[in-house]
Amino acid sequence: MSQARIGIIGGSGLYQMPGLTAVEERRMETPYGPPSDAVILGELDGAPVAFLSRHGRGHRFSPSEVPYRANIYALKLLGVEQILSLSAVGSLKAEHPPLRFVLPDQFIDRTQGRRATFFGDGLVAHVGFADPTCARLRRLVAAACAAAQVGVHSGGTYVNMEGPAFSTRAESNLYRSWGADVIGMTNLTEAKLAREAEICYVTVAMVTDFDCWHPEHDAVTVTEIINNLNRNAANAATVVRETVQRLAKDRGARDCGCGSALRHALITDPKLIPAETRARLQPLIGKYIS
Repeated sequence: MSQARIGIIGGSGLYQMPGLTAVEERRMETPYGPPSDAVILGELDGAPVAFLSRHGRGHRFSPSEVPYRANIYALKLLGVEQILSLSAVGSLKAEHPPLRFVLPDQFIDRTQGRRATFFGDGLVAHVGFADPTCARLRRLVAAACAAAQVGVHSGGTYVNMEGPAFSTRAESNLYRSWGADVIGMTNLTEAKLAREAEICYVTVAMVTDFDCWHPEHDAVTVTEIINNLNRNAANAATVVRETVQRLAKDRGARDCGCGSALRHALITDPKLIPAETRARLQPLIGKYIS
């Protein structure tokens, strides 16, 4: 199989990728332990892709337990250069109803103590993160949503809470006062690690329901939410397929800057980097520090 330049991370409700052919399951080990599940390698309309279930098949990992570093590192080892990350979210705005997709270009971090960097242990790096998702990839996904007739809003702010409990009503109203669009529990951690790994990253936030600020929130049943999850998953599969077709045609060099995020970020004198750290991070820093 050709190198999988495109990675797909499936969130709640999306534990496999429909339409894959030539499927191979790859069990991997990384310096950060195993990923959430086996990486599923296959072809989507002839384009090599790598699919990974964020929470593991059967939904075994809570948002705080997901091995984010292992997941991104494993995709990097497989040659992935761009990640489509699918995530179930709650809406913080009336204009983002259930079944709408939002493609955030900003995040607010409300997590507590997650390991969201590969660096440390004798090697300091400070990557630019003013624009945390890839604008080029976001445009392609927005076009794919339009082609698939899936309602989409490109741009907006994703509040990344810790979980696993949902927000209090006071928190939900606070986030609304900040102008945030959606709330979830996973994607900022991935976005930070993807940037350090020089991988283009886009969040496809799939709205399942309104967060608890909404006056009708308590009337929503688990059955309705599960139904929305399933409908979103079906729409996501179509959008991913459309996006992959566009990416497969775009074989030129990435011009977004994601692929050179570490160029000016590595601060430590190379002579002082511990050998163990240098070896562990070789897939990330090898083109800058031999």
